[in-house]
Amino acid sequence: MLIRSWMIARSLAKEVSVVLDLDETLICAYETSSLPATICTQATEAGLKWFELECVSSEKEYDGKPKINYVTVFERPGLHEFLKRLSEFADLVLFTAGLEGYARPVVDKIDLENLFSRRLYRPSTISTEFREHVKDLSCISEDLCRIVIVDNNPFSFLLQPLNGIPCIPFSPGQPHDDQLLEVILPLLKHLSEQKDVRPVLRERFQMPEWFQKHGIPTCEFTNVR
Repeated sequence: MLIRSWMIARSLAKEVSVVLDLDETLICAYETSSLPATICTQATEAGLKWFELECVSSEKEYDGKPKINYVTVFERPGLHEFLKRLSEFADLVLFTAGLEGYARPVVDKIDLENLFSRRLYRPSTISTEFREHVKDLSCISEDLCRIVIVDNNPFSFLLQPLNGIPCIPFSPGQPHDDQLLEVILPLLKHLSEQKDVRPVLRERFQMPEWFQKHGIPTCEFTNVR
């Protein structure tokens, strides 16, 4: 009986989908040409991990070939351990408003173990009367009870205000940032154990009220308790 209960609990926990933003949530990226070398030096001295990449731009060169951009990417502290531990109890989805030519090689670099089951880029976002590049979670799952999005930009999840975790933006000036492992991971673990993530998130962040203060009415799911 105990084994059966454990298996049921584990199955329930595995069903939660965690949607993760990219820029300023998991990483912070800059065009290499405009980034002072001192920032990379300071980041290295502070133990922050970073790397450089070539990314395909949406712009074209004079000969019609895609323009290549060079970017420097700083990883949020604890990133790889966060993804690995999170994947043990959640289905991971990457959802960024960035263009695929830029975001895909970045995600390839930080997700060497292919922990993300899906990757969604800017074309998967939608425009509303209030904001562009909004991430509609219904395109991922019809069951909003068991899906949560982590994003530094709350307007990204204005369509599902009770499913979002507004995280603190990350920059290389924060080498001792502990949000992923000390704040977000424990919260996501707790949410994975709930039948419905929305009551917990509503009580903690009160996002419908936050959106209303910013002139965005929210009525969908506001009666969830």
